[in-house]
Amino acid sequence: MIGPLQTLWPERTENFVERPLLQSALRELQVFLRAPRFWATFGAVVLIFWVTGPYGTAERLAAIPRLGFWLVLHAVAWAIAVTAIVLVNTLLRDRIPGLGRRMALGTLVAGVPVGLATNAISLATFGGTPTISDLAASIATGLLLSALFCALTYLTMSSRQAEALSSVPPSEEERADVPLLRRLRPENRGPILHMTVADHYTEVTTSRGRELILLRFSDAVEEVGGTPGLQVHRSHFVADVHVERLLRSDGKLAILLKDGSEIPVSRSRTEAVRARWG
Repeated sequence: MIGPLQTLWPERTENFVERPLLQSALRELQVFLRAPRFWATFGAVVLIFWVTGPYGTAERLAAIPRLGFWLVLHAVAWAIAVTAIVLVNTLLRDRIPGLGRRMALGTLVAGVPVGLATNAISLATFGGTPTISDLAASIATGLLLSALFCALTYLTMSSRQAEALSSVPPSEEERADVPLLRRLRPENRGPILHMTVADHYTEVTTSRGRELILLRFSDAVEEVGGTPGLQVHRSHFVADVHVERLLRSDGKLAILLKDGSEIPVSRSRTEAVRARWG
């Protein structure tokens, strides 16, 4: 998805959104669209509006047309709202602290386009002539819908969504120093924490997620670049930031990671591990 857009985006842009910001926004959109909780929340809201039939839709529309109306309206409204929130979050991440504040500002930005879009859908469904008062009421409704989306998303978002929106993504220079990141899906590209062998694959754990890649473990270790860490076993690589402490397990040295898992240390690497983390 990102590749074709990169070829269309000029190398020296005159727009206020630079290419790294565009890439970051697209990456965060992908995290949202791939999150089951996002779609579950969306489906629950559409179901509630369909069953209750607010704004007179229960009287004016039969069950199936009413479902179609609210499905289209919410799909358009949520698409506008999530795009606005992601763009505002990307542009102002360094200027406004707190994910909640940035999402609230994105809600205000989305209010007007959401209101105009929902008004257009209502006119197309029920007919009529738009008036200034109708547009003002639609914008107010748009703000309410955007606020609803923002609140529900903030309360139900997964840890991966929150981390993707809150943390600063690795720069192009950082990715160049860690070639392995280019093999991962965009939403999983973050500082490498742990790698292990999984059959013919290498399981890579980053600060943004976990992914299996078809790559020999020895080749994966060579591609961690400047990631501070150590290969502690023939099938384990651990980054410094992911080490909680050293411990003894069945008389052998092991590493307790910050996610609670224990990693064995081979005898040949015991001294190096003690010197680094002991």
